[in-house]
Amino acid sequence: MKSFSFFCLAAASCAFANDLEPRAANWTVGQTVATSSGPVSGHPATNDSEVSEYLGIPFGQAPIGDLRFAAPIAFSGTEPLSGTDFGFSCPVLAGASTLPTAAELAAANITAAGIEALGILSNTDAKYSEDCLYLNVWTKPQVGEVKKAVLVWIYGGGFTSGSSSIPAYNGANIADQEDVIVVSLNYRLNILGFPGNPNGTKNLGLLDQRLAVEWVRDNIENFGGDPTRITLFGQSAGGASVDAYSYAWASDPIAAGFISESGTIFSWGLPNSQATALKGWNAVAGILGCGNSSSDSSAILACMRQQTWIVILEAVPATSRTASILGGFGPTVDDTVIFSNYSERTPAKVPMLLGNNNYEGGLFRIEFALEGKIFPDFFWTEFNLQEFTCPCGLRANASVAAGNPTWRYRYFGVFPNMAVSSDAGTWHEAEVPIIFDTAPGAATADEVSIANYMRGAWAAFAKDPQKGLTNHGWPEYDTKKDTLIRLGYDNITGTNVINPYRYDADCVFVNVSSTNASNFHVLPDLGASVTPTATSSGSSASGTATGGNTSTTKKSAALGIKIDIGGWVGLGAVVVAYML
Repeated sequence: MKSFSFFCLAAASCAFANDLEPRAANWTVGQTVATSSGPVSGHPATNDSEVSEYLGIPFGQAPIGDLRFAAPIAFSGTEPLSGTDFGFSCPVLAGASTLPTAAELAAANITAAGIEALGILSNTDAKYSEDCLYLNVWTKPQVGEVKKAVLVWIYGGGFTSGSSSIPAYNGANIADQEDVIVVSLNYRLNILGFPGNPNGTKNLGLLDQRLAVEWVRDNIENFGGDPTRITLFGQSAGGASVDAYSYAWASDPIAAGFISESGTIFSWGLPNSQATALKGWNAVAGILGCGNSSSDSSAILACMRQQTWIVILEAVPATSRTASILGGFGPTVDDTVIFSNYSERTPAKVPMLLGNNNYEGGLFRIEFALEGKIFPDFFWTEFNLQEFTCPCGLRANASVAAGNPTWRYRYFGVFPNMAVSSDAGTWHEAEVPIIFDTAPGAATADEVSIANYMRGAWAAFAKDPQKGLTNHGWPEYDTKKDTLIRLGYDNITGTNVINPYRYDADCVFVNVSSTNASNFHVLPDLGASVTPTATSSGSSASGTATGGNTSTTKKSAALGIKIDIGGWVGLGAVVVAYML
């Protein structure tokens, strides 16, 4: 779905080349750029020949040998680099990018359009290696602002799968249409990124992300970027990563804005305790013959470093998923990067845009169907509340309480080329190809219009995190006012707003907490107890939401709808490939 964005926030964003400094005005597409990693040569992007694409730039030393299970170290080089191909993807479990069979797809009622949509969100052609700390840059310095805002993408995948080379994450179209630079990065996953080694550094994957952001700060100006206008954006586990980052580096965020799509640090029962992580670490060590809980921890580490990454990852499923909520290893409390009680923490003084999709469970429902598991509608109502709506509301409140400009959205778009099944609704990750303008197949006129509007909003935020969305017509978030922005509502372009209580009312019955030492606390009331009304600009004023989740939800206590995520994720290769 290639489209031309109609949105231009300010005259400066629409400047012509003759207004630029000689460096930008004389820019040659794909020209060699000096970086701390070495001089890197690019090429015209495949789908946008005026966009310079630089792929596979190393930002961290290969985490192999003694650097496996260790904090990342910046890569520094002087040798010429070819930005022609993506770097290696970080290792994932075998089969994590394998597509389901035709019979499985048919049994799950997945449409032909759905197969194509899910295909661009998978990574079947990826090449894997522990030498995977690479990033990519898309830029168009020859026109527009002299120093462009920068959007840094962090992929999802439950901290067990994902890659910056997934086709849906290609940043060329955003760079071309919105006069911004797009950067995407890799980070270590599963036990390699989040080991439970008791004497070692925790949360290596999150440290990889930070190192990449530091690289962007130090180098992006040479690509035509503004290092003072870096916005991090991510989806699902990527959104949770962005959120975790906002707390971990609150005093030195580097970033000027944060965008969390369908994921916060309060989502998914995050994080692991150190005891849980250690239990998983020792379980894998035992399978590999490296010791057990009674063994010397240094000897276990040395032995684990002698194993191949393939052998290590093959041992993870055999641990009975004791290591993580997601059938592997994930963010773990260390009170340095991940904290046990976020109610005692203050995030960075940085504006935030966050939200979720109207029917996130639509994707997971398919994944269950692929395993022959069918659950009633009210289960998915509870699921959407527990894992997305309520954590998002809690985090939005925390952002407001910290004094940060905050905007909250809920995405409703349902389009033929993105309909993975007849009842999937606005499923988990459905907004990503819309934002990146990478959706497959023929787009309807409504889809093009809504996609342009949303992409323009993301860019407006990146260009001016303080006031960009205000100028875009979005009200700042307030639980007592009509400030929840409904995007694509009734498939109409515009800013349709409603009181967040419309969707958050039942969160008082749901177990979500900012105190991660116990992820079963009740979420405080998120809004004023008023009858919600809807107002809109260029959209339906209806207060009824298709697939909304405010119906009978007091069943959560009986259902125990924390769902014990370790019990429902890891349903097979398709789950890892498509979820989060």
